[in-house]
Amino acid sequence: MDISCVWEHNGDDTLLHAVELPGAFSRGESRAAALEKMDGEVRSYLIWAGARVPETIRLSIVQEHPCALAVRDADSDVLFDAEKTPLSREEYERLKGLVLRSAADFLSLYEAVPDKGRAAGAPRATFYGCVPRTAHEMYLHTKNVNHYYFSQLEVDADNEGTILQCRRRGFEALEGQSAFLDNPIFHGSFQEDWTLRKLLRRFLWHDRIHARALYRMAVGLFPQGEIPNPFHFGPTL
Repeated sequence: MDISCVWEHNGDDTLLHAVELPGAFSRGESRAAALEKMDGEVRSYLIWAGARVPETIRLSIVQEHPCALAVRDADSDVLFDAEKTPLSREEYERLKGLVLRSAADFLSLYEAVPDKGRAAGAPRATFYGCVPRTAHEMYLHTKNVNHYYFSQLEVDADNEGTILQCRRRGFEALEGQSAFLDNPIFHGSFQEDWTLRKLLRRFLWHDRIHARALYRMAVGLFPQGEIPNPFHFGPTL
């Protein structure tokens, strides 16, 4: 399988994004370190998505995006060249299905954590505030991007209910817009450009970042518990 990667970086700190698998990513202190992790990330993602896992995965860099953001903390503003083309209804429904499945899987992982208020790790500040340290904080942070993400496409959405409920309502509001599948570019907050393709990828990516952290924390705090692994994270997480 050939996987095209977008290389987003601030100096040596790297985020690699898999173009063909929206939301799949790796991070590293260098491009080489992130590339080394990407093979396992692709395999994990394909298992989660119910797709065939190939014997060989070939990676190539197709786009570079230098930025001044804290990519070490997963701050990102890149718009892929591949995210500027229109979508067919079939492709949209397939990607929306993955985004809703991701929300459902995140919710099931969160609900399985025995003590949602138990903290792990020392406090640490990032560009968006303190890193969430409890399952409840991780869940709220992940759920509550719903309004912000949809608003970048001028869609009226909210953060009420579960992560799955508010996300479903956001898509219902989006689909009320005419010609939304034309995938226009919106100039959003903080001079960041968005498209529908980017929105779909960002939901999957953001879920995956915090599901990985939540799973890592849960199995560390509750080693005797039965913590599900709906995203099929590998042993190195």
